[in-house]
Amino acid sequence: MSNHTTRRKFMKKGLMGVVAGTAIATSSPYASAAPSAKEDPFHLGFAGYTFVHFNLEETLEMIKKLEVNFLCIKDFHLPLDANAETIKAFHAQLAASNVTGYAVGPIYCRTREEMDRAFEYAKRVGVDLIVGIPLHEDLAYLDQKVKQYNIRFAIHNHGPEDKLYPNATVTVNLIKDLDTRIGLCFDMGHNIRDGHDPIADLKKYKDRIFDIHLKNVTAAAAEGKTCELGRGVIDIPAFVKMLRKVKYNGKVSLEYEKDMKTPLQGISESVGYYRGVVDALG
Repeated sequence: MSNHTTRRKFMKKGLMGVVAGTAIATSSPYASAAPSAKEDPFHLGFAGYTFVHFNLEETLEMIKKLEVNFLCIKDFHLPLDANAETIKAFHAQLAASNVTGYAVGPIYCRTREEMDRAFEYAKRVGVDLIVGIPLHEDLAYLDQKVKQYNIRFAIHNHGPEDKLYPNATVTVNLIKDLDTRIGLCFDMGHNIRDGHDPIADLKKYKDRIFDIHLKNVTAAAAEGKTCELGRGVIDIPAFVKMLRKVKYNGKVSLEYEKDMKTPLQGISESVGYYRGVVDALG
């Protein structure tokens, strides 16, 4: 049976939790996807890049409507040179929408000075996780930094176009002998675009996966594009099952890169689908 047939059957028989409020089931672009009744050790969040075209107020308005409570902070919402007063006001603004900034990044660390700045930024912001992209030649320096700050660093894999970290296997092989506070921000969509199975790799590399960019793509090939979570080639129910099997306890943050100037309908559908999967799997 094909993956597409399996997904269609799953949707027909089991997805009671794809709530009426998702954008696929309503004409309202501001539909609210109700939170799942199933409590997992991992929590749904958003990767900040999803909202690259929106200021913080607009971003929080969308997140609040969907009742999602976690955000990986991007520097276009909180600058890398933000002072203590700005950071305090930022956290207060998030808290007013019942949102917690749990990590920062992705941050490109093309020099050691940029890496230094990333760690100082994370320290001031008050998070214990940086999502970033260091150079291979600076991995030993990164090893020193995580020891110095006791802040974890999750390297983001970016698919076949990325010559540094195209997939989970390349990334983990580069860091496997480094401090265990260096791990992976597992972008499952880019992973499959580079020809690797995201479900098998989640199982294989579970101990080094600190963060997940939840997404689906249109093809298991370089030309695959981000799409609504339930419409792509990745078997999301199987992925959720594996999250539970490996007892993943980090965040699962939706990164939506389709219709990025008008994302609300797509993220509403995706959040509703994800919560429906979680509920239907029981």
